[in-house]
Amino acid sequence: MLFDTHAHLNVNQFAEDGAEVIKRANEQGISKIAVVGFDHETIEKALALAEKYSCIYPIIGWHPTEAGRYSDQVEEKLIQLIQSKHIVAMGEMGLDYHWMEDPKEVQIDVFRRQIRVAKQLDIPIVIHNRDSTEDVYQVLKEEHVEDIGGIMHSFNLSPDWQERFLDLGMHISFSGVLTFKNAIDVKESAKVVPLDKMLIETDSPYLAPHPNRGKRNEPAYVKLVAEEIARLRGMTVEEVAKVTMKNANKLFRLI
Repeated sequence: MLFDTHAHLNVNQFAEDGAEVIKRANEQGISKIAVVGFDHETIEKALALAEKYSCIYPIIGWHPTEAGRYSDQVEEKLIQLIQSKHIVAMGEMGLDYHWMEDPKEVQIDVFRRQIRVAKQLDIPIVIHNRDSTEDVYQVLKEEHVEDIGGIMHSFNLSPDWQERFLDLGMHISFSGVLTFKNAIDVKESAKVVPLDKMLIETDSPYLAPHPNRGKRNEPAYVKLVAEEIARLRGMTVEEVAKVTMKNANKLFRLI
């Protein structure tokens, strides 16, 4: 059984066939899927999916590309939902210097605020990092993320950076990027990540793994990520599945 620890089944790309997508995942042995809500609309949809499907676990937070829309009211709503619903992590939060929808200082402020909320509520966090590694690392270090831990989502960096984030108590989650032929750094990271810190995800509908690259991604394809880890590490897919399921269940406090 596999755990897709990061999917967006709550976006428009799945509006027409979400039920079939979940069924396909279950048939492929994906027994648990974390669905991430990152703004008002997707948070509500993540919660609705979790109500409907026992295999869905919601994660809620505020995406860095939405940082300019963060407010005291948004924060109060996140706190209320995390306290009243079965939310397994807070996120995805972080920094995005690729799209730069808001200035760096705005993104960093919203990032810090969410980490502090998560620490207050004692819940792990999920980190979005795009072209912002130095600042993401610095914020996590300064905010003592080791108190709650969390996930470096869709990790695509070198073993050196991996080691630095591991030293902060973070888990490393590999997505379809790992299967890309030119993803040398992340392949090297996957070879050496401690087994008890390793997770897998799809980031559906984005980053579909080879040989589906360029198509809509879906949770059923997380098996391809597990197969690539197994190939790189000389493990069986069953061993990868067992380890990553155990890690996710422990981090999300499902066991």
